[in-house]
Amino acid sequence: MHKAGDVVFGGVFKVNFFSVFPELSFTVKPEDSSCYGFDILGYRMAQTMAFAIDEINRNSNLLPNMTLGYSLYDNCGMLAVGFRAGLALVSGQEKQFTLGETCTGNPPVLGIVGDSTSTSSIAISSVLGLYRVPMVSYFATCSCLTDRQRFPSFFRTIPSDAFQVRAMIQILKHFGWTWIGLLVSDDDYGLHVARSFKSDLAQSGAGCLAYTEILPLSNDPGDLRRIVDVMRKSTARVVIVFSHEYHILHLMNEVRKQNVTGLQWMASEAWATSDVLQTSDLVPYLGGTLGIAIRQGEIPGLRDFLLTRQEDIDHNSSYGKNIVKQFWEHTFECRFAPPPAGWVDAGGALCTGQEDLENVESSVLDVSHLRPEYNVYKAVYALVYALHDLLQCVPGRGPFRGNSCANFQTLEPWQLVYYLEKVNFTTSYGDQVSFDENGDAIPIYDVMNWVWLPGGRTKVQAVGVVKESASGEELTLDEDKIFWNFEFKQPPRSVCSESCSAGTRKARKKGQPVCCFDCITCSEGKISNESDSMECTSCPEDFWSNPQRDKCVPKRTEFLSYHEPLGVCLTVASLVGTFICSVVLGIFIHHRSTPMVRANNSELSFLLLLSLKLCFLCSLLFIGRPQLWTCQLRHAAFGISFVLCVSCILVKTMVVLAVFKSSKPGGGAILKWFGPVQQRGTVLVLTSIQAAICIAWLVSSSPTPHKNTKYHNDIIVYECVVGSTVGFAVLLGYIGLLAILSFLLAFLARNLPDNFNEAKLITFSMLIFCAVWVAFIPAYINSPGKYADAVEVFAIMASSFGLLVALFGPKCYIIILRPDRNTKKAIMSRGTT
Repeated sequence: MHKAGDVVFGGVFKVNFFSVFPELSFTVKPEDSSCYGFDILGYRMAQTMAFAIDEINRNSNLLPNMTLGYSLYDNCGMLAVGFRAGLALVSGQEKQFTLGETCTGNPPVLGIVGDSTSTSSIAISSVLGLYRVPMVSYFATCSCLTDRQRFPSFFRTIPSDAFQVRAMIQILKHFGWTWIGLLVSDDDYGLHVARSFKSDLAQSGAGCLAYTEILPLSNDPGDLRRIVDVMRKSTARVVIVFSHEYHILHLMNEVRKQNVTGLQWMASEAWATSDVLQTSDLVPYLGGTLGIAIRQGEIPGLRDFLLTRQEDIDHNSSYGKNIVKQFWEHTFECRFAPPPAGWVDAGGALCTGQEDLENVESSVLDVSHLRPEYNVYKAVYALVYALHDLLQCVPGRGPFRGNSCANFQTLEPWQLVYYLEKVNFTTSYGDQVSFDENGDAIPIYDVMNWVWLPGGRTKVQAVGVVKESASGEELTLDEDKIFWNFEFKQPPRSVCSESCSAGTRKARKKGQPVCCFDCITCSEGKISNESDSMECTSCPEDFWSNPQRDKCVPKRTEFLSYHEPLGVCLTVASLVGTFICSVVLGIFIHHRSTPMVRANNSELSFLLLLSLKLCFLCSLLFIGRPQLWTCQLRHAAFGISFVLCVSCILVKTMVVLAVFKSSKPGGGAILKWFGPVQQRGTVLVLTSIQAAICIAWLVSSSPTPHKNTKYHNDIIVYECVVGSTVGFAVLLGYIGLLAILSFLLAFLARNLPDNFNEAKLITFSMLIFCAVWVAFIPAYINSPGKYADAVEVFAIMASSFGLLVALFGPKCYIIILRPDRNTKKAIMSRGTT
């Protein structure tokens, strides 16, 4: 289809689907033509280019005083035909052409709009790029075409597959589909997009491919049967198809034969709005399909222009194949007589050329959803604006060498390419058109959904937009409008493994994609607070994982508390012991003038009761949360109190021995060493030694509170570390030394002749004392945490009660219950009553 003009732009469109065999050259003989299978969409795109040229010629603001022409070819859906079309369009470039002269032949083609497939565009642009002839495609999406080294003069008004892939991934992310099947056509479009999709999907971590299958160009039934069988057996519910509609048609026929339902199809822009697939027998399978489509636009006046093409019926193209006649025969199911040899006979009545398009159902007049046509429209205007800018150049201010401008009479194609790279205009529909450094347009797609209507009809409606923004791909969906072809009218689940909940982590299944995994519960002390965590994170030192392993909670603290039964019992025992000491002390003070109290060295008895009271009270320092002062004070108070207690017992024992030694001949001198002053001095000196040991211990390596987590991972045990083990050992050793010495002396004096020999009581009390503390050492070492404190408190209580009962029990019994024995005669009497 041709139109003369001062400047001619070329176009390559798929007006027929098929070609019987590739022709060796374009011929003027229609009987040699082998293209068939009329395509309404291709016809409308070709007419859109013709309309755009006509509209520009009527616009006085663009290219004034210049007429545009066009030369359009049909590629018949074949690479060889499309490639020869591209070469035919630019073959006149070598001829000199000057305006204002009478010339023969066609004017030069300055640019080409096309082709409809990536494979053809790659082939044509590879040659055109050598001469920098601009080519603007409206339908070629292969991301390989962004290579400016290979295709320096290629541009397109459709987003590349790189963006199409990212748009698909955004939809997958939105619905949480991570287990996907991928089908691609066996051509440049499919193979490049498959490589890009796999790479971007892995990089984004949005999902995994359950399978990847290549649709055979030959549409071999055996291959299609195998591919559909793979789809049927796979657990992936989402299938993405990057292919052209004629491949999908053969595939869906096999899907229908095997009755494979329950799949969510996702369509690439190549077939997302295809009328061929919207048939009643395919609706049960393709209903609910989601896809991305070329941005829809409006072209005012196009419908009226299509209605006027009737006048071209009698005008043959330069090659004899009148596409308007083809359209007429296809639409009205008639034929012009005689039919050209080699054409498919439409059959039926003869065409008159006077049929009314308004009275027939034809999609060619439906201009409400212009998508690829809108891209053709923008492509034509991009070339025209570039040429317009070139002609507006002011000499001396041009962009070329020496600030020169391009001259139309000697115009080089690369000069038009320069201006095409700078094009920036807005269509009447309001869309901005410009190209980036790779020749790609501003990427934007409509998201489409196939709605299953009553009666087996299908409606393809827009449900959202995905476009490039400063932050990446921006997806907007109106989910209320989406039709889901499933029982519950909800989006399907398509995952290899269900999401791991918080508290678990993913463990990849060996030999399978990363989307196939097991969910392993986090180990103790670790959590995952998000779904699908790859690793569990350890809790901070003072925290531990809760039973659900989804949050860190403060560790339970453990120490000998006043609020637990054990602490309460020990506290009560301590207070009871203190109370008993106070009672006994009160009894002794009240009966201080009686022989029983006076005969047992009342001053030391009072001091001993006071020290026992301190022993009972110091045990309270071991109960409650350890603090620095309690850690430092507890062992010092314990050590000094017990040394004071044992010192009093030791001195009492020594006094008993001295008294009986003095009763023998020559023993009177001994008593002078055991007077009241010497007794007090001895107790003071022995206690001062323990105080010095405690001071040295506290100064050199003081006990401190410590948070121990060795006993239990989930419990913080608060305890006092002794600091210096040597200091603690010396403190206990000194007490033990005095206790053993007291025990030995009391043991030696146990059989002294007296009715009330206190040495027996001291022996028994020291035996209890030593037994308790000997048992304490291994029990203390082997008791963890608060139980070590409990063992020490128990030892203090047991030894204190032992001393209290053994030393003062019999005396209180006599003082209170047997006052008749509380006489000097009874006490001094030899033998037993």
